[in-house]
Amino acid sequence: MTHYFIIPGLGNSGPEHWQTHFEKTLPHAHRIEQQEWEAPVCADWIATIDQALHGYDLSTVVLIGHSLGCSTIAHWAGHYGKRVRGALLVAPSDMESPLYTFPIKGFDKMPVARIDFKTIMVTSTNDPWVTLPRAELFARNWGSTLINIGDAGHINVAAGFGPWEAGLKLVEML
Repeated sequence: MTHYFIIPGLGNSGPEHWQTHFEKTLPHAHRIEQQEWEAPVCADWIATIDQALHGYDLSTVVLIGHSLGCSTIAHWAGHYGKRVRGALLVAPSDMESPLYTFPIKGFDKMPVARIDFKTIMVTSTNDPWVTLPRAELFARNWGSTLINIGDAGHINVAAGFGPWEAGLKLVEML
C-alpha cells in the first residue's frame, strides 16, 4: 500500500488546487499541515514532515510537493537523510530570486545536494517564481527527472490547474 503525503507551498493549497484534488483522489493521501503557512520557518516545516512520516514504512511513502513544498522536501531529505519511495516536485519556487520577497526563514539558500530517492520535477517555461534555467539546475542538482510542460505558469489554480490527470499519471511513475 502506498501512502501519499501532500506538501503545499506558501499559503497552503486551496480547495480547487490540483494538490487538493490529489488528496481527494489518491487512496491513503494525507496533507501535511504546517503550523505557519504565511511566514514559514524551514526548520519547523521539515520537522513537521518528519513527524508526519513517523511510524510509516518509508518505502511506501510518496511525497507530492508544490512551490515552496518542493524545496521543503529537498531540505528535509538533506537534513534527515531518509529515503522515501519517491517525490513529485511541481513548480519549485526559487527563493534566491529577487522576486521572492515573502517572509520566510531558513529557506534563503536553495538546497543543492542530491536527493537520495527517485524524484520527478515538473516545470514550465513561464513560471514567474522560477526561470527555466534555474529549474533545470535544481533538477540536475537533486537528481530529478525533469518534465517541462511548456507554457503553464506556476502550475496552480491561476494557471488553470485544478484536477490534473497528467499529474496523477506522473505520481504513478514513482
